[in-house]
Amino acid sequence: MKKVAVIGAGTMGNGIAHVFAQAGFQVSLIDISTDQLNKALATIAKNFDRQIAKGTLAASVKETALKNITPVTTLATGVHDAELVVEAATENIELKLNIFKQIDEHASAGCILATNTSSISITRIASVTNRPEQVIGMHFMNPVPVMKLVEIINGYATKAEVTDTIVALSKQLGKVPCVVNDYPGFIANRILMPMINEAIYSLYEGVAGVEEIDTVMKLGMAHPMGPLQLADFIGLDVCLSILNVLHDGFGNPKYAPCPLLVNMVTAKKLGVKSGEGFYTYTPGSKDLVVSVRFK
Repeated sequence: MKKVAVIGAGTMGNGIAHVFAQAGFQVSLIDISTDQLNKALATIAKNFDRQIAKGTLAASVKETALKNITPVTTLATGVHDAELVVEAATENIELKLNIFKQIDEHASAGCILATNTSSISITRIASVTNRPEQVIGMHFMNPVPVMKLVEIINGYATKAEVTDTIVALSKQLGKVPCVVNDYPGFIANRILMPMINEAIYSLYEGVAGVEEIDTVMKLGMAHPMGPLQLADFIGLDVCLSILNVLHDGFGNPKYAPCPLLVNMVTAKKLGVKSGEGFYTYTPGSKDLVVSVRFK
């Protein structure tokens, strides 16, 4: 496999393009926005510079990798000769279904179709294609160039040969693949999101403050980041969306999102991306400051 198409030039898409290009693949990075593509290429270059500064990468690798990435604004053009397409668009079911219909129409018959979804059913996505046996989940973690895990999710119809190919490919990227099956939240978010939700409930019920909750989990449980800070980093809207998938999928009240989380998303306090969530984020500052709302 030499040619890969990545759909979506946001945070996850540019990270996925980065690791494939670094591993020597020819990458078509697809987005309808030229500005977003330019921003993504600048981010990838900056992330390569960070690796070089840390001594983990030679400067020559950056030059070669950047030449491996071709920005494309038309999906049909970007996927037509790809052997693998990785969709990394916004976590929205209707958007993803529409994209997969288009990929299925324009990609070659042997092309594997992967989605970077963190919660949406692979089987549901595969159902809108004429090749459900070639559809699989390839859930990278953020930041993609740094995080080793790739959660590989088999849809109901995914062929074993496709899974084996993606496992081998993930290892080629220097990642550690973990294969799971297609149930709400898969494994990563089925375990992570209830923990985050419980942390929010603990704050909501006045058990402890933001800093105290995060400190207990960091120092007591050896988590590199507390659950509330992590929720801000993921995006509170994304956390809410995943919890709703879990709640709808299992019909179990233990997955019901905390009312505080619902209110914060409604108020557009989404975490890092909006500048405020459980903490306040100031451009250029690395200080962790609890939001005034929770002091």
